[in-house]
Amino acid sequence: MLDAIRHSVRETASYTGLSQLSEPVVEAMGSVPRDRFVLPSYSHMAWENTALPIAEGQTISQPLIVALMTELLAPTPDSVILEVGTGSGYQAAVLSELVRHVYSIEIIPELAHSATRLLDDLGYGNITVRAGDGYAGWPEHAPFDGIIVTAAAPDIPPPLLEQLKPGGRLVIPVGEHGGYQELLVVTVNADGERESTSKLPVRFVPLTRDR
Repeated sequence: MLDAIRHSVRETASYTGLSQLSEPVVEAMGSVPRDRFVLPSYSHMAWENTALPIAEGQTISQPLIVALMTELLAPTPDSVILEVGTGSGYQAAVLSELVRHVYSIEIIPELAHSATRLLDDLGYGNITVRAGDGYAGWPEHAPFDGIIVTAAAPDIPPPLLEQLKPGGRLVIPVGEHGGYQELLVVTVNADGERESTSKLPVRFVPLTRDR
């Protein structure tokens, strides 16, 4: 899987500006047992560079996208990260290898609960998961050094920008479901000025909200 990811990163360099992954991200991708985060019937495909189904009709992202989003987030060992869209917990597990703490929100309670059990079973002690509407972020633990969103929003949620530290990064797919989506890296400076850079055309499930 890692060789396929490295090759794909080089192929997408003209979009992302990344010709290779940093060694910490490569090591994190290699250390997380992806086969534990997919449905058992797909575990034999877990090490392929492809998206796969998980519970509740959702999907686990292609490893290339997980690696790229992690790299673009630019995490450090002292970072506190917010993830919107826990899914099975795979992206949170990768991030946990690189940062101090990951707070992760999942809109589907069943997924939040199963991800919590799995991450606990695997010994990831620096991840906190809760069920809720990720559009609103997690203000009790803000501001965050970085925020990563694993579902496509039609626009950038203002609460997430408000909860980002100056100089921190928000990595988020933006666009309509079934239409054009792009992976954005957004930063906010101390004056509140926002800078957004498009990195890659992508296709994600839509970011759903509590109604």
